[in-house]
Amino acid sequence: GPGGAKRPRPPPFACNVSPPAWVCVAVVVEADRGRGKSSAAGLAAGSLAAEGRDVLVTAPDRRNASDLFARAEELLSATGASDGGERATATQTDAGGDTLHAKGGGRVRYAPPAAAADLPGSPDVVLVDEAAALPVRLLSSYLDAPAVAFFTTVHGYEGAGRGFSVRFREELAACDHDVTEVTLSEPIRFAPADPVESWAFRALLLDARPPVAALVSDASPSSVTYRAISPDELAADEHLLRAVFGLLVLAHYRTEPDDLARLLDAPNLRVRVLEHEGHVVSVALLAREGGLDAETRRSMYEGARVRGNMLPDVFTSQLRDEAAGVPVGYRIVRIATHHAARSRGLGSRLLAEIRAEFDGDADYLGVGYGATPELLSFWRANGYETVHLSTTRNESSGEYSALMFDPLSEAGRALCDRHGRWFRDRIGLALAERLRDGDLDVVRGALAACRADVPLDLSDYEWRVVVGVAFGPGQYATAPRAFRRLALAALIGGRGENRDSDADEGACDTTVAAGSGTPLTPREERLLVGKVLQARPADIVADELGYASARQCLRALGAAYESLVDRYGAENEVLEAERERFGG
Repeated sequence: GPGGAKRPRPPPFACNVSPPAWVCVAVVVEADRGRGKSSAAGLAAGSLAAEGRDVLVTAPDRRNASDLFARAEELLSATGASDGGERATATQTDAGGDTLHAKGGGRVRYAPPAAAADLPGSPDVVLVDEAAALPVRLLSSYLDAPAVAFFTTVHGYEGAGRGFSVRFREELAACDHDVTEVTLSEPIRFAPADPVESWAFRALLLDARPPVAALVSDASPSSVTYRAISPDELAADEHLLRAVFGLLVLAHYRTEPDDLARLLDAPNLRVRVLEHEGHVVSVALLAREGGLDAETRRSMYEGARVRGNMLPDVFTSQLRDEAAGVPVGYRIVRIATHHAARSRGLGSRLLAEIRAEFDGDADYLGVGYGATPELLSFWRANGYETVHLSTTRNESSGEYSALMFDPLSEAGRALCDRHGRWFRDRIGLALAERLRDGDLDVVRGALAACRADVPLDLSDYEWRVVVGVAFGPGQYATAPRAFRRLALAALIGGRGENRDSDADEGACDTTVAAGSGTPLTPREERLLVGKVLQARPADIVADELGYASARQCLRALGAAYESLVDRYGAENEVLEAERERFGG
């Protein structure tokens, strides 16, 4: 385990095992919502802390772990310590009450999912509550601990697609841990077969599920029909409500009873679906935003929160654009396709239908989400443009958030262009500072989906430095601005020839005439992001991208700039003269 010299003792759960045979262990605990799995996790955490163990707890939200900590504290207050029967006492020393201490050195502490991935303090045990709500890459990182338990909900809102049930289970099967699976079938907070539990399950749609896979497995863009579904229709048809809500649950890491109420009652929400032979196969939840009066926009600009206006709020309060609340837009709150019919273009078909419906009725379509390379590619392929990338990670997913627009009117186009330019102007510095640890492909995808032109106002001196690095003995540090501008010009707007074929290249012309330079490879683009824009050390970039050494990495960087000189240096007399000196 990662604890190294900290502990010579075996991992928890490895009882009666001699030291030479110590093994890492993983436990998966499944239960329906409300059965008491968080209470069970708390009892386990308290017991382990009473034995002197260091227990690290993580969950999508600190609130998810409240029951766990309450049960752990109760047990620590009532149970004797393992080394002699003394009463173990629990204290909450952290300001947020996130650490419980037991006599004998044990403790139970909380860390957000992204922070917990680094296993701070080398814990003996990691307990992951609502595990299915977390990305697979975070779940995999917890397997570096010697003992880990994943608590997850089988039915009851905490779905997140099939990441946990399929992809992560495959990783569990292949890992070195001894894996034990447990199902909590008898409730802790209810008596067996308690009618209250049954009523709550049905009333809150805790068991909502999309249609059976066989009913939609043949769905394709040509076989589906698009339609709007009103709240009245959902309230009158429980089967339809369950199908729609079941798909929406799978599209998001955390769903609460309030979401069901909003689906039925919120005046600014719209539901649109694709149906295959009468069965819902894709669903989108839209929120109407913007169209705000001057007084509301002023209040928002000065810090007031206006419910139901997520995108205008970010652009007004954070990005200081008081006019951003004027245009009317529809934000894609959630979009989901049945797992049996994914990767067939149904999501794109649904977005195209939504665009056609609201073109003329709104100024833009928008979306905000935790950025991954796959999602950035999907939204870009559907015409959405990057206008913002957050500089702090989401505590639950560990991802940076991307905001994207698809303009529908002149007002929407003006809003998108304005923020696209501002994004272009700030992203270079952000990548070198707050976004320095951003995933290389996330950065590539976000930049490719920005349509703002990058002015290449390089001086003759800067061009000489660039040519010196590309073809001669020059040094990158002599004029770093020039290299950053060229990198942004190559990466912003999808100009690279290796971009998705369905990107709108006609809207991405640079302000400098492009020559016939060799297209950059994806690896070279990652090199530009990591070494030039994020200013990471060459040895770190070399290791991440598979170069044999830092020297080889820098040689590859020079080769990449050869292509950019060919592409952007056409008809520059100073540049051509400099190239001739090196035979370039």
